[in-house]
Amino acid sequence: MNPRWYLPKKLILLIDITLTFLSLILAYLIRFDFIDFYDLFLVKEYDTLTIGVPVLLTIRFFSFLIAKTHKGIIRHFSNDDAHRIFFTITLGTILISFLSILKFNFIDGRVILPKSVIIIEYLGTLFLLLFSRLSIKQIFFSTNKKKGEKINILIYGSGKMGMITKTNLEKDDNSYYNIEGFIDDDIKKENLLVDRKKIIHPKNLKSHIEKLNISTVIIAIKDPSLENKQHLVDFCLENQIKVKTVPTVEDWYEGNFSAKQIKDINISDLLGRKPIELSNQKTKDEIENKTILVTGAAGSIGSEIVRQLAKLKPKKIILLDQAESPLYDLNQDLVNLKANLEIIIGDVTRKERMKNIFLTQQPNLVYHAAAYKHVPLMELNPSESVRTNLIGTRIVSDLAVEFKVEKFVLISTDKAVNPTNVMGASKRLAEMYCESLNTEHQTKFIITRFGNVLGSNGSVIPLFKKQLNNGGPITVTHPEVTRFFMTIQEACQLVLEASSMGNGGEIYVFDMGKSIKIIDLAHKMIQLAGLKVNADIEVKFTGLRPGEKMFEETLNKNETTSKTHHPKILIGKVTNCNFNETIKIIDEIEQSVQAQENDKIVRSMKKIIPEFISNNSEFSRLDN
Repeated sequence: MNPRWYLPKKLILLIDITLTFLSLILAYLIRFDFIDFYDLFLVKEYDTLTIGVPVLLTIRFFSFLIAKTHKGIIRHFSNDDAHRIFFTITLGTILISFLSILKFNFIDGRVILPKSVIIIEYLGTLFLLLFSRLSIKQIFFSTNKKKGEKINILIYGSGKMGMITKTNLEKDDNSYYNIEGFIDDDIKKENLLVDRKKIIHPKNLKSHIEKLNISTVIIAIKDPSLENKQHLVDFCLENQIKVKTVPTVEDWYEGNFSAKQIKDINISDLLGRKPIELSNQKTKDEIENKTILVTGAAGSIGSEIVRQLAKLKPKKIILLDQAESPLYDLNQDLVNLKANLEIIIGDVTRKERMKNIFLTQQPNLVYHAAAYKHVPLMELNPSESVRTNLIGTRIVSDLAVEFKVEKFVLISTDKAVNPTNVMGASKRLAEMYCESLNTEHQTKFIITRFGNVLGSNGSVIPLFKKQLNNGGPITVTHPEVTRFFMTIQEACQLVLEASSMGNGGEIYVFDMGKSIKIIDLAHKMIQLAGLKVNADIEVKFTGLRPGEKMFEETLNKNETTSKTHHPKILIGKVTNCNFNETIKIIDEIEQSVQAQENDKIVRSMKKIIPEFISNNSEFSRLDN
């Protein structure tokens, strides 16, 4: 059967009326017990033959037309179509019954159709219309399914999303999936059937996986328990079973779900915690009709901040970055956004350029994301790390004060906590400078700290992907090294939330849950690619890099936290910085940067940040 061939709608309507007539004949045969049908029918039921049958067929005909039961594509016959046929036939039967009662009681004492005939015809018509469509659908799929070896799959989730996934896979002519059943966490559903497919509880998955030869599991559940989902994914990866996922309803193309949207599970799904969701009404009120400057706008964090800001109806967003090509690419990506964007090439360490931008643009809010962040590279280039991360922040924040910016949000890092490297120390100094300004000026300075961002430029995920594509090995610095992770979207939501709730002087940190072993992340990425660890892809340990920590922290030993309105966002209570003392030492560091005196720079940083203890670095010799 040609998959592009469709039955004409008029022919379907004719077939439906014919089936109704056959059902009516069957009803009379049953009424007369198939005995003396001819004589009894002509003698006793002549009136119903001449009046009742035409009336019933007319009602059925117009009810089919009104309900458009003949316009559905039969090979895509669904539960909704079945419901439509059921209600159409039921309402038609109610109408003929009402007319028959009306005629009997108020006209001539005769019924249009006998009650038994009406009931039997109703059941027969309903059965024949549903059975005919299901039969054609089954014949179509059995003759048009993609040829070749099928992949046996289970769908995780037997609810609405799971059924939508099953229906769309079955409707796809090119699908090579063979659906064997559903997985559901509800033990009460075990062994029940949904659309003829068995429900399996995860605790009994092992035996069914082997018996059914399952090679893929598709996650199709709206809000699964994080723990249950994690256990399922771990089980699948351990047993070389591929895991795929369906997109959320919000990501369906034009409101419709297609089997083509089923993708391999994303590494962010293995984060080990539920993504943090933030309310944005207050944020929207903060952003709407404001002119906003985003430094480092071409970076992974800066660009996502711009995307989220654009949804909140600001007056203008100024995209500032010194990276020409990435800024051009970002501008092309954002061309369809309904936002007023201003693209500016500039370096935050050039004071005259920054002053001109503030003078001409007059921003109300500043999101300062421009920074160097690669720990080993900054350990080799301390003066450049401090020039951008500290002096660049000083220039932009001073101008924010001068031009009376309402709020200045500094995007910091958990590497600023008990720093073991120059990059982290430079960011801590930037925090301290902003804290000092907050005590002296009207502009509100707000700081956000978060851990590693999945998929950001220079993060471990793109590195692992590149190494996988090259056939390995995947390099991990140490088997025990751990990191906190969050998605780019979460990180930027935190920044915007901090902007709206901050009153100045706060350091906002995430309760990011458990830290993740990098080796575990590497193993899962290999398994997600359908490969075996150290068989197909080798994992190689390279040793800690200069300045690198074994684990990250969100607060240092002298800091405490207080709660906010959101259970996952905390305010770090830090020791207030003395403005004059901070400025004095930062002035010394700036002079050393101009002279490119790396030892002097690091020594001054250690003086003002006593918890800065270098790790695996040439600057460890400066620690006392």
